[in-house]
Amino acid sequence: MKKVISFPNFGNYHIPLKVFLSKITNYKVITAPKNTKKTLDIGSKYSPDYVCLPFKYTLGNYIESLDLGANILIQAGGGCRYGFYGEVQEVILKDLGYDFKFINLMENGSFSLMKFYRSAKEVNPKLKFIKFMYYVLVTLLSMMFMDNLDKFIRKNLKYEIHKGSILKIKDRFLSFLPNNFSVIKIIRHYLRNKRDIKLCLDKSIDTSNTLKIGLLGELFSLIEHSSSYNIEEYLMSKNIEVRRYTDMTYLIVKKKFNERKILNDSKKFSKFKLGADSSDNICHAIELAKEGFDGIIHMKPFSCSPEINTVPILQKVSEEYDIPVLFLTFDSQYANEAIKTRIEAFIDMLIMRKERLKDEEKVLSRS
Repeated sequence: MKKVISFPNFGNYHIPLKVFLSKITNYKVITAPKNTKKTLDIGSKYSPDYVCLPFKYTLGNYIESLDLGANILIQAGGGCRYGFYGEVQEVILKDLGYDFKFINLMENGSFSLMKFYRSAKEVNPKLKFIKFMYYVLVTLLSMMFMDNLDKFIRKNLKYEIHKGSILKIKDRFLSFLPNNFSVIKIIRHYLRNKRDIKLCLDKSIDTSNTLKIGLLGELFSLIEHSSSYNIEEYLMSKNIEVRRYTDMTYLIVKKKFNERKILNDSKKFSKFKLGADSSDNICHAIELAKEGFDGIIHMKPFSCSPEINTVPILQKVSEEYDIPVLFLTFDSQYANEAIKTRIEAFIDMLIMRKERLKDEEKVLSRS
């Protein structure tokens, strides 16, 4: 039987991950169909009622991939109880009658690179460790460049001269990756695209009235935009500057080095690490407030324990630092229209608040 590998969707990271898996295994790799309501409905049908949304989406991804011919599935989630979901999902899929090999890259609730290599070696006995590490490097480099471009776009899209030109350059960068998977080519292409994006900007545009909103919360909701009704793109379409800390660069590289700083910065509100990215979100909320952001949107799946613990603390941060926070919870029963209505109301409130604060500043300056 021909081996076909697949894995769950997670933002645009499926692009370099697909190439990476094909390079180290020499097998056919297919990506799960783009997340839709159908994906969620399938995953919800076979999931425990009160399990979180990432579980339902990824289970739906697996089922859709298996129906397309995949027979090797890879799971690499972690950070909270999601790190233990692989075993449950495997049992559910086996009970549904699917015949497949399940490769769980988690070890004691955390991702293990050596376990990944051992699993890849089982699939492809000819795989050398140096080749494996080279493509790990190229994949990480691709993700970091993707994150850097996204971060630059979120900050500077408000200066765009011709609407849509910057996102076309981003799409060009993403479409380049699959057929040019080498360190030198990716670095050159990244620098070229970064330069082209800068040429699309006019920093003389008046952005004094532009809102600045930070996005915090659970990582799947922040990165897999379809699970949170594409809120990030919606805000950017409204000419709002967006900051999102959580991406693969942060999760893989920065987070480990920031743990002491995060605990120190958030110690006024929390003495202990709350699990997953909860303590990070408290620290980042304080940072956003100090930098003068107009508001924060906190996003989480229903029943996400770490982020449920964060909510009352963020309410205290909101009061003490005078920054509005909108809390959004997502599940299979929630409607896109209801979420968008709440966001529109939040934006209107921030605009009125910004104008009021400006008027108060003018009065104080005159007196």
